[in-house]
Amino acid sequence: PVSKTPLAKLIDTIPVQPRRQSAAAGAAAAGAGALIPFAGPAGAGPAAAAAAAALGGVAAPPQQKAIMAVINERGTSSAAVSRRLASKWPRPAWHAPWKLYRVISGHLGWVRSIAFDPSNEWFVTGSADRTIKLWDTGSGQLKLTLTGHIEQITGLAVSSRHPYMFSASLDKEVKCWDLEHNKVIRNYHGHLSGVYCLALHPTLDLIMTGGRDSTCRVWDMRTKTQVYALGGHTNTVSSVLTQPTDPQVITGSHDSTIRMWDLRKGSTLATLTYHKKSVRALAGHPSEHAFASGGADNIKKFKLPNGDFLHNMLQQQRSIINALAVNEDGVMASGGDNGSLWLWDWRSGNAFQQQDSIVQPGSLDSEAGIYALAFDGSGSRLVSCEADKTIKMWREDEAATPHTHPVNFKPPKDIRRF
Repeated sequence: PVSKTPLAKLIDTIPVQPRRQSAAAGAAAAGAGALIPFAGPAGAGPAAAAAAAALGGVAAPPQQKAIMAVINERGTSSAAVSRRLASKWPRPAWHAPWKLYRVISGHLGWVRSIAFDPSNEWFVTGSADRTIKLWDTGSGQLKLTLTGHIEQITGLAVSSRHPYMFSASLDKEVKCWDLEHNKVIRNYHGHLSGVYCLALHPTLDLIMTGGRDSTCRVWDMRTKTQVYALGGHTNTVSSVLTQPTDPQVITGSHDSTIRMWDLRKGSTLATLTYHKKSVRALAGHPSEHAFASGGADNIKKFKLPNGDFLHNMLQQQRSIINALAVNEDGVMASGGDNGSLWLWDWRSGNAFQQQDSIVQPGSLDSEAGIYALAFDGSGSRLVSCEADKTIKMWREDEAATPHTHPVNFKPPKDIRRF
């Protein structure tokens, strides 16, 4: 005997009766996902209605309930139903694959942080060799080396409204550098342990820093005073995101939560507990009111201002995600602790490119690891900061077309997960 699924057995029990509509038209409508009203002979009974269900029409309620009960049983979903549900998922836009075009080796330690100048002419990187280096974006030439920290530099930001740069380090220091004189002009004291991340408020003169003391501290840029110590996380605050509208501060922590903060009261607006692992990376979309968060479990997308969970990315990178970056074209890059650099279509959550960074000669394979990622001002160049002491620059492959690199997309089968 042929073994059949419960759904097939159930459909076999339904008596089939002829119907007026042509089989070809019925099949076409059923294929298009339409529910065809049963046009049986007058006075037709439940058997006819059941036949309609078998042919794609509307079944009588008990029969329909029985079919849906079987479909909803885990593991025995009808292929037709799965296909119809999955087709609602947005198709990913085609993006050209990205290729490595420059490797800069100048640091003597892991490269931990990066920030672009608002004019896009240069960018800065901070390293475990305790220096900050300033590089020309176009040529990749070293322009300047700044020293002053006594530990790894984990956070950098360049102000778009002042000639200032800010750096955060594991030596508990947050420094303000005057880029006209290349000197430290202010120190912000208060963190009780290493500082892991730093962000500038886009419209106010405020700096946000998060660290191993489980707080996100808000500093007045000019007076050096601590405005708030945003407390609530129970572990290291490893990522911070700022935006001009509420919630103006979003923090991700090793306690696997994301907190959104009310900057007027200095208190938590909401706590997002969707992640199961440390949230080491946050990235806001440049134009959409949404952000992504990366942990070892998954990359998730949230809608602002309320922090509504949208969906997980469709593939799993299976690595600790240290860095995320998004550009205007809807390309998101994620960098893993194992050197994997994945590129995603923002809208659909599909990974259109999965590649591993190659360590520079003389390095161990275990030194493949990406600590920071940033797109330049135009979004056409991606810079990755790595554990093999290099800075790698990537750009889109201009020769690629949708024919040479077609989109490999499988819509998610189990839509209830999202």
